[in-house]
Amino acid sequence: MHTPHATSEFGTLRQVAMRYAGDFTRDLDGPDVHPVLARQRATSMWAPYDTSTVRAQQDNLIGLLRSRGTEVILLDEAPGCSAQHFPRDIGFVIDDVLVMARLNSDHRRPEADALAHLFAEAPNVVQLDEGTIEGGDVMLHRDSLLVGLSEETSPAGIKALQAALTGRGLDREVTPIPFSVDGIVHLDDHFTIVAPDTALIHRTVFPPAQVRWFEERFDLIEVTDDEALAVQANVLAIAPDTVIVAAGSDRIAGQLTARGLEVLAVDYSEVTKVPGSLRCTTLPLNRA
Repeated sequence: MHTPHATSEFGTLRQVAMRYAGDFTRDLDGPDVHPVLARQRATSMWAPYDTSTVRAQQDNLIGLLRSRGTEVILLDEAPGCSAQHFPRDIGFVIDDVLVMARLNSDHRRPEADALAHLFAEAPNVVQLDEGTIEGGDVMLHRDSLLVGLSEETSPAGIKALQAALTGRGLDREVTPIPFSVDGIVHLDDHFTIVAPDTALIHRTVFPPAQVRWFEERFDLIEVTDDEALAVQANVLAIAPDTVIVAAGSDRIAGQLTARGLEVLAVDYSEVTKVPGSLRCTTLPLNRA
């Protein structure tokens, strides 16, 4: 196994963790729906998925990754966890440190066990001690770390992450990214860095000042409301010049191609019945 290492969102992907989908068990419409889920349903599509179809689509992605030289590690199943195929959220690598996330939902916490077991003997693993933070909100950018203040990540979690990085001698400033609406699942459903200084953005969920901040730092590719609802901003860069998108993201793919990027497409239509896509189903452990 490679040592955890990542300094960007687009370095050549050498090793990634994935996990097959389990059965869909969440109650989407009953009287006991959690308030966070209720808010998220206002901004994202949610529907039960067919497990075998999701796994088949994951297999297609796994085959594509392996054909490009990426080692795929399959994590143990987490029974009863409907989002277990989204391991991006359970941890993230910053430079040479693996940070274990603090998940916001009690029912998702068993998902992190397999990752903890995998790296039980690794020296550079950080456990945060307060707040919540999930990997779908975390992005590496130059010498900083962008962290979305979604429904799943709290200011206390961001503060704990900054303290942990400083304690490990990592000179990265953690920059909180606010939203202008409630119900955001994760940052990477609305903003994703795809190549050096290039990013996809769904502008309407960010305050004007935050949009200006992005404009000063990135060549931005617009994502429409309909594209964001279909989770088409949630793409996966596997090299500085190569991006995997979900089949059907034709306009976005055209914008990426126009910027000289190689675009690969896979059918992820069943995966996106809950708000997550390519980035969510992959946890990069090592990027060159």
